[in-house]
Amino acid sequence: MMIEHLSSIDSAVLIGHVGAGSGIGREVCRILAREGATVVAADQNVKTAQETVATLEGAEHIALNIHVNDRNSVETGFKDVVKQFSKPPTIIVNSAGIVRDNFLVKLSDNDFDDVINVNLKGTFLLMQVAVKAMIEGNATKDSSIINMSSIVARGNIGQTSYSASKAGVIAMTKTASMEFGQLGIRVNAILPGFIDTPMTALIPDKVKEMFLKKIALQRLGKPQEVAEVIVFLASDKSSYINGASIEITGGLN
Repeated sequence: MMIEHLSSIDSAVLIGHVGAGSGIGREVCRILAREGATVVAADQNVKTAQETVATLEGAEHIALNIHVNDRNSVETGFKDVVKQFSKPPTIIVNSAGIVRDNFLVKLSDNDFDDVINVNLKGTFLLMQVAVKAMIEGNATKDSSIINMSSIVARGNIGQTSYSASKAGVIAMTKTASMEFGQLGIRVNAILPGFIDTPMTALIPDKVKEMFLKKIALQRLGKPQEVAEVIVFLASDKSSYINGASIEITGGLN
């Protein structure tokens, strides 16, 4: 049985390239399960997704192998979910994200394409396939899609492709909210700042120190602090929030 503020939620799909198996994605899975949702933890590395599922409250959660930049993989994944649960998921959290950092003049075509294909095209494919499944399953009412953008969407030295991909997610989220709102599907984006995840662990200490000075709270964020906002956006407590892009940065300026 669902708790009250997630009473309209039957299942949630957490999609990621490095998504449900680690960092923010893993925390979202944990908190959604805590709140009564059935979680489908999807990742390109199914082993880490399985490790996530093993830690969750409840027994019906499953792990799924999905490559978000591959339409066939996404469509097959959703067919498997619908077949197993006899209904489509009503929450989609697009947490896919990779980086290929370099200065613009040194950035290769392949690295640029890889980031756009996962971060932006992957979000597009997931939304399109998910909404089609919701329509076919008559499950659009009170459904929620949360897309992972980044505060870096406003630009950052050495992150040309990442910034472009995450800015695209914001624009696509806004457009999707206009198109799907009439169906009862809300679409919002979150813009995390510097969060203590495997991705930020790759940032040199000197760079971290520089950014800490720009954060009002003087610390990195925790994955749980981002996950709690995502779960809020998935619940009916945020029932009139649609097309928003919410910064979670600790006051980064």
